[in-house]
Amino acid sequence: MLSIERYQRILAELEQQKIVKVSDLSGILNVTEKTIRIDLETLEKRGLLTRIHGGAVLVESEERLLPIQERQSGHSQVKKAIAEQAMTLVRPRETILMDGGSTTVEIAKLLGDMEVTVITNDLNIAHILQDKEKIQLLVPGGTRIPNSTSLMGAQATELLKKLHVNRVFFGATGISVDQGLTVFTSLHADWKKQIVECAEQVTLVADSSKFGKVALIQFAAIDQVNEIITDNRLDEQIKQQLEKRNIQVRVVKNNYAERGGN
Repeated sequence: MLSIERYQRILAELEQQKIVKVSDLSGILNVTEKTIRIDLETLEKRGLLTRIHGGAVLVESEERLLPIQERQSGHSQVKKAIAEQAMTLVRPRETILMDGGSTTVEIAKLLGDMEVTVITNDLNIAHILQDKEKIQLLVPGGTRIPNSTSLMGAQATELLKKLHVNRVFFGATGISVDQGLTVFTSLHADWKKQIVECAEQVTLVADSSKFGKVALIQFAAIDQVNEIITDNRLDEQIKQQLEKRNIQVRVVKNNYAERGGN
């Protein structure tokens, strides 16, 4: 088993159990306890867990990357403000590719009065858009990725290669100027890599808590992004670094971001 596969299994166990033991992980993954300890040390350095005697626990932080369910439910007002800003970029008769995620779901809720084509692999977004008459909806299909509402498959990937897409809206688990855009699973990484490469305009929509974080798998370099929509808690130094790379950063202002609440 590759190290990246072990990392994914360890984090999956941690998300379910909240605490993991070295001895248990050694048995589950069929590797030595020494290997597990090295893996936990590596994941701790990335800020994904905290080691304790004989195992590890989730990071005690409001901005932790895990668990996924809690991460997606937070910052709802920020995500709505980001979605409103994203809508100002959409033009009639464009073809838009919308990746799955809580922020892109908010964008989907605002669509409906504009004649556009939307391509998405996300079941939640498809459900929101299915009754909106002016929207031509295309769902490439595939098999549902475990613990998500996203579909993925070889047929969908091949279809993307044949489509002309004006703009892609997508998110990432971690965003780093140096280490790029990252997620936790290889299936999500494969899909996101494809959608970033097939659009004329690549628009990253993410709240400021994602910046400066690094998950397991990189799917794109930061230079592949044309513009970013985020909130006004984004570190000014990071904003300047992004702009030096000719990435347009659109910052939304809202009461939530200014209060710093959850």
